[in-house]
Amino acid sequence: MRRFQRFKEGLARTRGKLATGLGLAFAGEENDWERLEEALLGADIGVAATSELMEAVRRQRAGADVRDILGREVLAILRKTDRDDLRTATRPRVLLVVGVNGVGKTTTVARLARRVVLGGGKPLMVAADTFRAAAWEQLHTWADRLGCDLVRGREGADPASVVHEGLQAAMAKDVDEVIIDTAGRLHTKRPLMDELAKVKKIAGRVVRGAPHQTLLVMDATVGSNGMVQARRFSESLGVDGIVLTKLDGTAKGGIAVAVARELGLPVRYAGLGEGADDLMPFSPDDFVRALVGLDGGGD
Repeated sequence: MRRFQRFKEGLARTRGKLATGLGLAFAGEENDWERLEEALLGADIGVAATSELMEAVRRQRAGADVRDILGREVLAILRKTDRDDLRTATRPRVLLVVGVNGVGKTTTVARLARRVVLGGGKPLMVAADTFRAAAWEQLHTWADRLGCDLVRGREGADPASVVHEGLQAAMAKDVDEVIIDTAGRLHTKRPLMDELAKVKKIAGRVVRGAPHQTLLVMDATVGSNGMVQARRFSESLGVDGIVLTKLDGTAKGGIAVAVARELGLPVRYAGLGEGADDLMPFSPDDFVRALVGLDGGGD
């Protein structure tokens, strides 16, 4: 129940946004349909998903609870993006973390490393953001706290060369997982996106199949405004999944549904607080129950 409770608490504001359209007094009058549609759009579920959900509710409304209908339909959207966790027999397993400035990439890298440590594994973090000293300092603090290795380059160094050095170090140290932090960049800046493509290419030369997972970090408080960024990153880099940070601080948590419906990408992790252990593996079932106000949940 703990995981469900975390999602329930984290999605409180989004659930509140939906409450006007999911009241028990819903009678199917025209103004009720309008309130429901406004509530779904207000929660940033997205135009395409909202249209599908409204159609499903109208079609199945007779004798059914609106919450149940929405729950089933949202879960179906999220499950369409289900894919394996890209686990690989290759060691080290390499994760590349990307995104624009200010979304929480560096904190996400540290939290992912902590999850590896708590699972009994040996992580190595690579500080490939060579333009922001604060990023390295933050990772250095975390590395000391976790007792794991950190590889950094000199200020202004080529990120691809730092990644090359980090992966070689990881292979020499028998590391289980390498987590690469990258500089925040605007999706509209072609040279910066090309730089990330170079990082991916170099990683694959050092470790077979690397990076085994490219995670795009999105700030949930930005909501649908982040979709253009996400689409461009996905087209340019072949993103494997999304990390939604600050999900607990927004009424726009429906962005997870929009990401699945419009980009076909799974949400891998959700940030549900400020603590070290508040990056949770994303559970479609728990997310849906918490979103529409149904009881229950997993561990």
